[in-house]
Amino acid sequence: MALMTKSAVLHNGQSDVSYDTIETKLPFRKYPGDRFTHSDLGLNVADIGDIYRNMLLQRRFEERSAQMYGRQKIGGFLHLYIGQEAISTGSVYALKPGLDSVITAYRDHGIALALGMSSNECMAELFGRKDGCSKGKGGSMHFFSREKGMFGGHGIVGAHIPVAAGIAFAHRYKNDGGVCVCYLGDGAVWQGSFHETLNLASLYQLPVIYVIENNQYAMGTAVDRAAAETDLFKQATSYKMPGSLVDGMDVFSVCQAMRDHVALARKGQPSLVEIRTYRYRGHSMSDPGKYRTKEELEAKKNEDPILRLKSYIIEHQLITNEALDVLDVEVKAEVAASVTFADESPLPPLEAIYEDVYTQKDFPFLKI
Repeated sequence: MALMTKSAVLHNGQSDVSYDTIETKLPFRKYPGDRFTHSDLGLNVADIGDIYRNMLLQRRFEERSAQMYGRQKIGGFLHLYIGQEAISTGSVYALKPGLDSVITAYRDHGIALALGMSSNECMAELFGRKDGCSKGKGGSMHFFSREKGMFGGHGIVGAHIPVAAGIAFAHRYKNDGGVCVCYLGDGAVWQGSFHETLNLASLYQLPVIYVIENNQYAMGTAVDRAAAETDLFKQATSYKMPGSLVDGMDVFSVCQAMRDHVALARKGQPSLVEIRTYRYRGHSMSDPGKYRTKEELEAKKNEDPILRLKSYIIEHQLITNEALDVLDVEVKAEVAASVTFADESPLPPLEAIYEDVYTQKDFPFLKI
């Protein structure tokens, strides 16, 4: 950052007054699409196959979830991740499984699957069944897995942002080398918790990366109607953090960006990443999405992150088209089996309502 001063003259209608001005140059890193290759990232053919399968699993899982919601197998809210799969998958390839932590908002299915949570436990949770990842008591917005470092799924906009700072503080306090990645939507940037927490994270030098999944709409409000400054990564300036802008429709760009920012976090430098993406479905299942045109949606579908990766794979002759089709069949079968598993899983027993709430085991002050 370079600072300069110079003399300026302001005309107030009465007299000329001379002031000094400060000019500040602030660098931000940009990760455009189609810039990085799998070789740049040190990924082999097996890695590419895993990445493609992971993204495809998220897509097929979400498509089947939408079907089950329509059949009233899933209650409450359902926020789909379709279109944003490059963010979750690219991020995971920058983390250390079992060490690092992840926390997100209510659009959490994709990140859960990317971390390795099973289709069975995730679908069972959507069905509200005992074998779900949160024992059927969390539902769509509250996926958790201690083993995978998944700390939720949180339904209140911006409420999880301070929790991420707490998780990062725990990593620092334990000196275990772990970092926390916190995902939030573009609408959450305008919550007070976002600004308060980023300030604290910078003061404490916490190992945390805040990732804005900018899918262009906060519920039904376009970014340019809600933000005076639409370059959300520039919010990092106020909190003395590095900030970056990433093409969220390119999994390699996401992976490279997240590797760089995770490396900063391991050194005690928090940062902010804006990843621009697009959701192809409404905010939730009750949203018809009439606030955007069909032409806009169709144009964005040409940037589909899964089709983009598939084209890359075919172009570079990494995996045959026939093998990718077989992979799709396998993924569809896995998701279909998860529906059967969820349907056959029992409902949580009534007494489970008090489990994982109080530390005292006998609950003498409660009656069922």
